Amino acid sequence: MSRRRHSDDSDGGQAHKRRRTSEPIEIEDRLESLICRVGEKSTSSLESNLEGLAGVLEADLPNYKNKILRILCAVARLLPEKLTVYTTLVGLLNARNYNFGGEFVEAMIRQLKETLKNNFYNEAVYLVRFLSDLVNCHVIAAPSMVAMFENFISVTQEEDVPQVRLDWFVYVVLSCLPWVGKELYEKKDVEMDRLLSQIEGYLKRRVKTHVPMLQVWTAEKPHPQEEYLDCLWAQIQKLKKDRWQERHILRPYIAFDSVLCEALQHNLPPFTPPGHMPDAQYPMPRVIFRMFDYTDAPEGPVMPGSHSVERFVIEENLHCIIKTHWRERKTCAAQLLSYPGKNKIPLNYHIVEVIFGELFQLPSPPHIDVMYTSLLIELCKLQPGSLPQVLAQATEMLYMRLDTMNTSCMDRFINWFAHHLSNFQFRWSWDDWADCLTVDLDKPKPKFVKEVLEKSMRLSYHQRIVDIVPATFSALIPADPIFTFKYEDETASSLPGYPTSVTVSNAIKNRASNEEILAILKEVPNPNQEDDDDEGEAFNPLKIDVFLQTLLHLAAKSFSHSFSALGKFHEILKTLTESDEGKLHILKVVYDVWRNHPQMIAVLVDKMVRTQIVDCAAVANWLFSQDMAHEFTRLFIWEILHSTIRKMNKHVQKIQKELEEAKEKLEKQQNKRVTSQRDSGDDEDMEKNSEDEEGQLEEQIERLQEKVESAQSEQKNLFLVIFQRFIMLLTEHLVRCETGSVDISTPWYKNCIERLQQVFLMHHVTIQQYMGTLENLLFTAELDHHILAVYQQFCALQL
Repeated sequence: MSRRRHSDDSDGGQAHKRRRTSEPIEIEDRLESLICRVGEKSTSSLESNLEGLAGVLEADLPNYKNKILRILCAVARLLPEKLTVYTTLVGLLNARNYNFGGEFVEAMIRQLKETLKNNFYNEAVYLVRFLSDLVNCHVIAAPSMVAMFENFISVTQEEDVPQVRLDWFVYVVLSCLPWVGKELYEKKDVEMDRLLSQIEGYLKRRVKTHVPMLQVWTAEKPHPQEEYLDCLWAQIQKLKKDRWQERHILRPYIAFDSVLCEALQHNLPPFTPPGHMPDAQYPMPRVIFRMFDYTDAPEGPVMPGSHSVERFVIEENLHCIIKTHWRERKTCAAQLLSYPGKNKIPLNYHIVEVIFGELFQLPSPPHIDVMYTSLLIELCKLQPGSLPQVLAQATEMLYMRLDTMNTSCMDRFINWFAHHLSNFQFRWSWDDWADCLTVDLDKPKPKFVKEVLEKSMRLSYHQRIVDIVPATFSALIPADPIFTFKYEDETASSLPGYPTSVTVSNAIKNRASNEEILAILKEVPNPNQEDDDDEGEAFNPLKIDVFLQTLLHLAAKSFSHSFSALGKFHEILKTLTESDEGKLHILKVVYDVWRNHPQMIAVLVDKMVRTQIVDCAAVANWLFSQDMAHEFTRLFIWEILHSTIRKMNKHVQKIQKELEEAKEKLEKQQNKRVTSQRDSGDDEDMEKNSEDEEGQLEEQIERLQEKVESAQSEQKNLFLVIFQRFIMLLTEHLVRCETGSVDISTPWYKNCIERLQQVFLMHHVTIQQYMGTLENLLFTAELDHHILAVYQQFCALQL
């Protein structure tokens, strides 16, 4: 009895203990939830919620101060769209507890240093903006904020550093001014004038060679495609002219002015911007995407002009909402549509413009392309009465401006539009686009429609596409994706490889071994070899043709069948493609049999690269070969090329990672041996084992070092092949036009030069490693200036 009572007591004690330890965690979770959710939909006003929350947090400060500091620093960095809500909260806490305000400012400065050290430059912008808005809440003294800005702008005097570094510090200061410019000008007008004059001087001497490479459209009408710092500078100039009056930022601290103005302020500790480090990764420059103006949104509120600061604030906040919620499309769509002040602006137009702006951002969108499709679909569901109309209007405008649209952006437009249509039964007023039928099929509009239908077919089936598109569009409807088999029936019996094809087909059906099939193929005559020429195994195109055509014909039922066939006969395919000509010919055969099914070509080439039947350079040479010249401007060609480059890059990264891990392992092993020697004296057996292990690791490192060098050499060669082929094609075109006194700007030329830009932009991180080689071998001063300009624009992006 007593034993049972004892166990009951101990159970009760445990439960009590558990409750005690979990209670602080529950309170911490509650605090986090309260802070993160303040400012969201509520029956009470924002001001009363903030006052209530400040009271709760003040009461919890004695026990949970560090947790509260951590949460507030995190929301400053991660929820920038609610910036003024949290600065007001910090202002109220500072007014009640001066020491906490000081600790928060110190924690923010520590966090700012950390984010800059770790290359998190976007988050650093939000932290500086947060600090600047604390001036409005009487937490930070205005003179110390101006001093911080002066330190930032002093960076523009640095020499021999990348321009993108100087750009970032200028952008940070300018992007804070919509929030704090008025307050700083009232307190420190002379210093602020000096600061703006320094910024103006810097902007005038900036190099802007990179701009054409980042513009979505080559035309400046109807909307100029401005560089981001130029645009922001114009907006700040207008704001200054309007006496810093801005009408869009939510400023909850105004309601608490009587409380906040009594609070003591803190001075920011002196902040010296960290020096430039060679491994620093500064944000790339951007071009501001403009699609709508006040004339496009005729009903309801007027859209702010492109140089009004309200436009910057709205777009900045919408970008922030997407950045915070992009993983959850439903939440993201709901947050965008419940944007504060939505009744004062044509919100749907702003949202659509911002989403397309991100989707078309060069070199690459901030998030994966499919996220934007799913977000727009979600927005259409939430606003069925208005948003689909704005989206249709935007699509129409994009279509009308296709002639001057960048080819990379056109690819993304094609992929988005096909995917979007597939979610709405492919319904579209195709007749409105009948103008594309009256122009040359190489022009952007017919090309766009053709590629959209091709992509739609991948998301549906051929007959469905035939049924939904008017008969007048027949020239643009993709071909039926059927297999083209050379040795199909008796009519092909006169072809040289026909008898062998029949024999190989039967052998595969009867599960013959690889050796038996190779023996059959040995009988195939080599069209490249004279009868009396007996050099043994030379490259035999007919052998590859017969075997691969027959094999893929038997496996033509699906992707899976084809993959399985390539896997099963991998050994034979490797034997047939030992030479470079063999690799090129096998790709040619894949194209010949599946010419009407680009998706199948793409996945089979991908599979062959993965299984090393062909190498990356062979794929590049094949895509640029004369055989593929008629398909050169098709989207699938470039999808294959970029996929091949990505595979090569991943392969190099994988081996480099293995090498780093092996080096770390060796270092640990050596440290372990030194420690054990010190602790246990001379234990010979242990030392011998340790040395053996180190020896094995050193051998492994040596092997990996060789593999890395070999892979990097292959990677460099791939880029050399690609750029060399581009230069050859473009030079031929330019010479031809010059000789015939013809304008060089054909649709083909625009496509080709922009594809060259695309390769540079999409793989810029890797290409940077080989800049020296490219400059010495290919992009020399003698090269035609039209081609060299692309390389110079790319170099300017890194300055």
